[in-house]
Amino acid sequence: MSKVRVGIVGIGNMGSAHAIYLFEDQIENGELAAVCDINPKRLEWARNRFGDKVKLFENAEAMFSSGAVDGVIIATPHYDHPSLAIAAFEKGLHVLCEKPAGVYTKQVREMNQAAKKSNKVFSMMYNQRTNPLYQKMRDLVQSGELGEIKRTNWIITDWYRSQSYYDSGGWRATWAGEGGGVLLNQCPHNLDLWQWICGMPSRVRAFLSYGKYHDIEVEDDVTAYVEYANGATGVFITSTGEAPGTNRFEITGDRGKLVAEDGKLTFWRLRVSERQFNREYTGGFGEPECWKCEIPIIGQETAHQGITANWVKAILNGTPLLAPGQEGINGLTISNAMHLSSWTDDWVDIPFDEDLFYEKLQEKIKNSTFKKKATSDKVLDVEGTY
Repeated sequence: MSKVRVGIVGIGNMGSAHAIYLFEDQIENGELAAVCDINPKRLEWARNRFGDKVKLFENAEAMFSSGAVDGVIIATPHYDHPSLAIAAFEKGLHVLCEKPAGVYTKQVREMNQAAKKSNKVFSMMYNQRTNPLYQKMRDLVQSGELGEIKRTNWIITDWYRSQSYYDSGGWRATWAGEGGGVLLNQCPHNLDLWQWICGMPSRVRAFLSYGKYHDIEVEDDVTAYVEYANGATGVFITSTGEAPGTNRFEITGDRGKLVAEDGKLTFWRLRVSERQFNREYTGGFGEPECWKCEIPIIGQETAHQGITANWVKAILNGTPLLAPGQEGINGLTISNAMHLSSWTDDWVDIPFDEDLFYEKLQEKIKNSTFKKKATSDKVLDVEGTY
């Protein structure tokens, strides 16, 4: 195989974006071979945009069985991600899945098992892993430069969304259609980066507000507290109802503090670790000598194209994946735990009872009395999956 023939499942906002850069040959050794959507209007758009150079399919099963593609990018509503990925693996296809991996971890675990059984290349569209700033943060933590983590704090409230955004699709901001709100639509990238850099927490206590700032039934404001196995603590705050918002990610360790904000990374580096200073210092008032270092960020974020290019290289050459698909369950585990904590008004250990989460989610869907306003497909979410 000299080129990977790619099919796109779901050509709404994000799916069409993937299709366009593939069609325009922006991915070396990758080509757009087919697109699939159950909406005739989207297929008509594809026919007008790509002509007869790209095959069109009305359903995923037909595309998967056609022999026209080697791998697929899944960019459909959240609930469908695992089932479509499993079907693709069973047809011997490689898979690149948009975020989130799914709505609940139980279905994502099944997807991961199918991926392992298929031995095909499986990646997640965690495009923010291509950002050199977050790569450097991870390097400073993983290498031990920051020392053992004491506290993590991410305030990520620059996800503002208007009511018209939520009104733009019947599936948006509903338990049945989307499975959650800001945690499941806007924050999968942040939750993934949080665990990618700092590791998984051991338990969660979360406070979620449902429809606090919008006429929706899911969460649009979140404050969560987590604990890690080593005793470190963390706070994660997010909202779609604040303007202007904040994006500040802070990690405190034994050897200093890292802060990512406004596209810059600052390292307040202790000359001697705090624990060593605490043991040895005898002067009463005092603290370790600290150097403020502006960390140079080398390289450019390659975003969605970077993840797709990496996936294609992995298929052709065995290049290590920047965002392995099996890791998609990690950020989802954290958001599921936050939801479950809110629903039960209690701490939730990680791993948690997946059957209980599924039961509570089904109760939310069954008992929903929320009625959506008239919808339109004119407003599209550039950070969503369609």
